[in-house]
Amino acid sequence: MTPTETPPKPLPLADETTAPYWDAARERRLVVQHCDSCARYQHLPADACTACGASELSWAGMSGRATLYSYTVMHDAPAPGFADHLPYIVAVAELEEQANLLITTNLVDADADDLRIGLPLEVTFEELAPGDVVPQFRPASQPRSA
Repeated sequence: MTPTETPPKPLPLADETTAPYWDAARERRLVVQHCDSCARYQHLPADACTACGASELSWAGMSGRATLYSYTVMHDAPAPGFADHLPYIVAVAELEEQANLLITTNLVDADADDLRIGLPLEVTFEELAPGDVVPQFRPASQPRSA
C-alpha cells in the first residue's frame, strides 16, 4: 500500500459459530439462527438459544426487510479503513420476521437528515475484499403496503 492509499475496512472474522452467517452473506443472503426448540430467531449467532437455552439451532433465511430501530452518525473513524467514509451511519435494524430481532449494521445510501425511527429498510451487501461480503441496510426502494 502506498502512502496515499486508504487502508481497507476491517474484514469480518468468522469462527465455528458465525461461519454460516458469513457463508450466506457471500451468497448475498441474510440468515439468522432459529431455535428448533422454542421457535425464536436470534442474532448475534450463539452456541445456545438466548431465549430458552436449547442448543438445537438452525439457520433461517430472512426476507431482508426491516425497520430502523435506532441509529447514530459517526464522525470519527474507529479504524483507518473508515476514514474516507465519514460521516457514516451505524444503525440498529429490526428484522420484520420477529419483534426485537435486531441487527447492528451500517446504513448506506441514506442521508442522516432524512432518517426517522420506523423507516422501512432493506438489506444490501458490500464486498469488502474478494470473498468477504457484509450485509448492510439502506432505505427501502419500494414502500410497503400496510
